[in-house]
Amino acid sequence: MTAGPTTRRRQLGVSLRRLREQKGLSLEEAGALVGLSKATLSRYETKEGQVKWPLVDALCREYGATAEERATLVELAKNAKVQGWWQSYTDAIPERTSLLITLENEATRLDHFSCVYVPGLLQTQAYAETIHRAVAHDVADDVVARSVAVRMKRQEILTRENPVEQRVILDESAIRRRVGGSEVMREQISHLVECAERSNITLQVLPFESGAHAAAMDSFLILVGADPSLDVVYMENLTVSLYVEKGEEVAKYHQAFDYLRQQALGADASLELLKKAVREI
Repeated sequence: MTAGPTTRRRQLGVSLRRLREQKGLSLEEAGALVGLSKATLSRYETKEGQVKWPLVDALCREYGATAEERATLVELAKNAKVQGWWQSYTDAIPERTSLLITLENEATRLDHFSCVYVPGLLQTQAYAETIHRAVAHDVADDVVARSVAVRMKRQEILTRENPVEQRVILDESAIRRRVGGSEVMREQISHLVECAERSNITLQVLPFESGAHAAAMDSFLILVGADPSLDVVYMENLTVSLYVEKGEEVAKYHQAFDYLRQQALGADASLELLKKAVREI
């Protein structure tokens, strides 16, 4: 699939449209104030293509934006094409995953429901390597090692100075499935216990006895942005990555995640289940 705009570009477009509408201007009226055509200003607001920061600055002034709002949007315009650390790993990152990493780095919260494996951001190196080898069994060792290195690097968003908040709901099958054998699983579940004790991570287990639930067929990740209109749902299978951006569709995943949280064990009970699982291995 063709990767969509980055979160910076999307946030800029949403903010420009909001400011214009607050001012009560049409696209044609606002564009005339700064020498932009209706079509060009529409493109600025619909989150597509390049933008020129001096024009963003001029629009903010015409819209009566505060100095803080103007500085923020100009900075977004200047950095809309800034490349992240993952650009140096392009040989190990499928094109369909590059947008996911961009969105991860710019999200304010990650809501993840996983019904098969432990989510990548919470995986140990041994667990991640086992999964990579299972999915791509004919790939050279050095390629697997580089892919695992990317996954470990991605996890830094959870421990950086301003860490992203992550809420995870794990189907019990994800902690009962023996990925890589007893030692790998013991290390992995012990790592989950450590993660669950961090202030920015909430981990809940959806036990088998909960029965049928709101997402029995799908694992999904909601990447929550600074504005609700920036939220994106990510899903993947063996060959395809799907990004859901339509507001009414994203809302259904928010509802499903909230319902799953109600069905899952609380944080304390989930932690006890994880500790018990470690002892049982």
